[in-house]
Amino acid sequence: MNDLFQDPQTQELIAELGRLKTEHGDLNDAIDALLALPAVDQLQIQRLKRRKLILKDRISAIEDQLTPDIIA
Repeated sequence: MNDLFQDPQTQELIAELGRLKTEHGDLNDAIDALLALPAVDQLQIQRLKRRKLILKDRISAIEDQLTPDIIA
């Protein structure tokens, strides 16, 4: 099991996962900040939300790669 986490490809995926989660959280904060403004730019918020969904899909895909299949 420890050998899995020492694999360079796995370590790259773990690093990318961390970056994506950070970016996802930053986008969430940016969206909240924009929604708090009196003049809301709906187009910008829509773009940020779309980017956030793309990140969420990529995060899920990486987590699936890192989680071993369990045959029950």
